[in-house]
Amino acid sequence: MKVLNVIGNNKLTGSIRISGAKNSSVALIPASLLALGQTTLCNIPNISDIDSLEETLVYLNVSVKRASGSMLIDTTNLENKPIPIELTSKLRASYYFMAALLGRFGYVKMAKPGGCQIGARPIDQTLKAFRLLGAEIIEEKDAYIIKASALKGNVIPLDMPSVGATINALIVATLAEGETIIENAAREPEITDLVLMLNKMGAKITGEGSSTIKIIGVSKLIGCNHDVIPDRIEAGTYTIIGALLGNYLKIDNIIPEHIKSLTDELEKMGVNIEIHSDYLIVDSSNKLMANDINTLQYPGFPTDLQQPMVALLTKASGISHVTENIYENRFMNVPYLNEMGANITIDGRTLTITGPTNLHGAVVKATDLRAGASLLIASLVADGKTQIQDINHLLRGYEEIVEKLTNVGAKIEIEEI
Repeated sequence: MKVLNVIGNNKLTGSIRISGAKNSSVALIPASLLALGQTTLCNIPNISDIDSLEETLVYLNVSVKRASGSMLIDTTNLENKPIPIELTSKLRASYYFMAALLGRFGYVKMAKPGGCQIGARPIDQTLKAFRLLGAEIIEEKDAYIIKASALKGNVIPLDMPSVGATINALIVATLAEGETIIENAAREPEITDLVLMLNKMGAKITGEGSSTIKIIGVSKLIGCNHDVIPDRIEAGTYTIIGALLGNYLKIDNIIPEHIKSLTDELEKMGVNIEIHSDYLIVDSSNKLMANDINTLQYPGFPTDLQQPMVALLTKASGISHVTENIYENRFMNVPYLNEMGANITIDGRTLTITGPTNLHGAVVKATDLRAGASLLIASLVADGKTQIQDINHLLRGYEEIVEKLTNVGAKIEIEEI
């Protein structure tokens, strides 16, 4: 088992460069199956989620070549085979293959997707979109069979602005006959990134970044070259770390607008941030003020930064409240934070955090990706040594996290036990 050992309370100075967006990459890679020929994706993060997607591509007889942040995907010999649970269980984003194969072939059989256990994560909105485009869905115990004699455009009114459903609807509708309108669409930057790539391939999509997206179906797509946007969640995580330990810490290769909901809240708390065109400088503050956080769909405060933010709020003076409006089981980091000395209570979907508290090292467990980030942040500012177990969750989403933190002064290492 791999664990992460962290010695806390070391000031961090220097520069951390943000990698390509995980949540973009995991959609762009399956969507590349829609196109004929070769697609090259640049700025792909080197994380285990990408390795898992590559396994599925190879299983489907797609040629994949990776080198220094790029991935060349050649679909010339693509085979539409049933995707087994051994592949789909590794991450939730595997269900984007469902949309890509349905869009390309009109048929897909795939085991149900996996992913972090952070609450109910139904795919009913995705299935609703498929049905509205003309697909028939057969749900087996552990798999879906989805088929359509012809995919035809339609109005898809989503019950909620689901990122996954918006992405899946986009992927399928791109090759469907006629016009599709996605209403109540998610507005996340990763969706805009997907639309940019699909349009480079020959798609006709407008309205990305708004709640109404319009797709005019085309008969085929051709491979393209595309640069993945920087990862706003990684940028936010390191900015939070800088708020606690930064000594003129530079967070480089960012799109400031994408993390504005975070930087606005940090500035309310008294964090010193200089925001530039594609980077920011963050300094730790001797007196952080309590704050109330509510997670919302973009451009609101992201659920993926809620758990990291909780670690920061343990060091803020006063009583903070954090309300999680997206997932109902995203507080599994809290018992471990309390073991480290935090004072956090849970009432339904709301946390009450009384601070500041002195955190101390402990043996803790990363129950999911962002819980792992939260515990890492706490360990970096805790007295003594912290051991974080089950770090594979953490490595799923943060490229070279140990190297990036070590390079700016953290004492952190991976150990096999």
